[in-house]
Amino acid sequence: MQVKDYIRTIPDFPHEGIMFRDVTTLFLDPRGFRMAIDQLLHPYAGQRFDKVAGLEARGFILGGAIAHQLSVGFVPIRKKGKLPGKTVQQDYKLEYGEATMELHDDSLEAGEKVLLVDDLLATGGTAEAGIKLIEKLGAEVIGCAFVIDLPELGGRGKLEALGQDVHALCAFEGA
Repeated sequence: MQVKDYIRTIPDFPHEGIMFRDVTTLFLDPRGFRMAIDQLLHPYAGQRFDKVAGLEARGFILGGAIAHQLSVGFVPIRKKGKLPGKTVQQDYKLEYGEATMELHDDSLEAGEKVLLVDDLLATGGTAEAGIKLIEKLGAEVIGCAFVIDLPELGGRGKLEALGQDVHALCAFEGA
């Protein structure tokens, strides 16, 4: 089986016309989950990382497993108001409006190398906010790894235009 085979599609969630790609079925299967973690790391074999940053919320699951595998620290990038300490913030655009992501201001040091991880790349807005937060602290994003890419939404192009290396395990057509 391939990683894509473990992902369930739920039509019309969270609203009509959306085909929700549910990675919880991937996480449920130990072989599928292990395969995803190994494949997310594969293009970065031999590179040095200081930290793995995961985007809320499924990026925490993937990022935590990857950080464990690499024996490096994990940095959560959260929605505004969820982190208890002093933070740096980055606004980003949603389909209808804006939102804000945050990162503890002491979670990264200047010069550290960071792998950014999430389950899904759609428009790239959340990942772009994560990249900007990491860079605000003087760290360097050396790659962006996703389980799923939705190519029609243009996120890969947005991140590559920022000079980022983008790796996705599979792609689904449509939104």
